[in-house]
Amino acid sequence: MSLPNDPIERLIALLARTPGLGRRSARRAVLKMLMKPQETMLPLAEALTAAAEAVRPCQVCGNLDAQSPCGICTDPRRDRHLVCVVEGVADLWALERAHAHHGLYHVLGGTLSPLAGIGPEDLSIQPLLRRVEQEGVSEVIIALPATVDGTATAHYLTDRLKPADVTVTRLAQGVPMGGALDVLDEGTLAAALRARRPV
Repeated sequence: MSLPNDPIERLIALLARTPGLGRRSARRAVLKMLMKPQETMLPLAEALTAAAEAVRPCQVCGNLDAQSPCGICTDPRRDRHLVCVVEGVADLWALERAHAHHGLYHVLGGTLSPLAGIGPEDLSIQPLLRRVEQEGVSEVIIALPATVDGTATAHYLTDRLKPADVTVTRLAQGVPMGGALDVLDEGTLAAALRARRPV
């Protein structure tokens, strides 16, 4: 799809392609920025250019950073024996915002999906197996989505990790904090019952 020649419409069209922003939201953002271009647009343009030139995937875990290995992989305070496997960088960032994981990460780059033609060779599975074997990893946490593809990928990884003599755990699934049972779907309730534990 070609972009309009008009600079305002071109900017709106480009912003509207951003996830979470539709055309109406993009139009409002552009209008707000145009009111103070020196304070908002020029610094934003500089930041976008700098990020496009500097940010790249970490050669170890797949995170996005201006350095490789990334800041997480080189942080000496991290538990190097604990690796959390995630589908994508957005999941890694979400876990970091929660301050719940103090080990390392491994980004798969997706989940297995035979219908979409995504097999093990399309994901970063071999590098994960090498890390577990060579870096003294004692536990792998599988933090993949609770979908059919996420569950299939978790089972596949568990099978592939068995020979490595490493503990494999998975994120708990079920009732969210503050969740009322009568509004949850059947799959979530069933998962919560299966994952029950002593109190």
